[in-house]
Amino acid sequence: MQRQGSIGGNAAFRVRATGGVLLVAHLALVGWLMLRPLDVPWVMPANLHPLAGIRADLALGWPEAARRIGEGLALLAPLGVLLPMAHGRLAVSRLSSLIRTTAAGALLSVGIALLQTGVPGRVVDVDSLLLNTTGVLLAHAAVVPAGRAWLRRRGEREERDGREGEPVTVHEDRPHQGRTPTIPRVGIAP
Repeated sequence: MQRQGSIGGNAAFRVRATGGVLLVAHLALVGWLMLRPLDVPWVMPANLHPLAGIRADLALGWPEAARRIGEGLALLAPLGVLLPMAHGRLAVSRLSSLIRTTAAGALLSVGIALLQTGVPGRVVDVDSLLLNTTGVLLAHAAVVPAGRAWLRRRGEREERDGREGEPVTVHEDRPHQGRTPTIPRVGIAP
């Protein structure tokens, strides 16, 4: 049985399978990048003050700040597209999809930060949580609504083209079954 609002048939399976494979590959890459130990002579202290790291990056100058902030935004940004792709639904509220995907990205970023506490050379940075979550939000808002609209139009066009050449058929082989049977009320026992 097809889920309501999903892409039908083989296309749904292909989109979900591709999204799932790409999601696993991306998470493996992120895990490898963020959870491998660093061989450094000293480590900066943990940054637990929101936006302090971003201000420090901006103090380094625009090219270096753009690189560092861009890295933070881009690390988990593909999740903004891959999570809805792996889910495979077309008829979803834009706001609820955005909130679900952003929350999943934020939780994943928090999980990575918690795992980094046990990795030598890595420290917690609250700004990386903010940048990663913002990257997921921006990628989802930029790509997913337009992609879903395109897929819906494509599905409607294929459905319309498929019906033009077929004659209209009435299913007379199925007799009318009447009303749904109901169970009469039973009184309360004395």
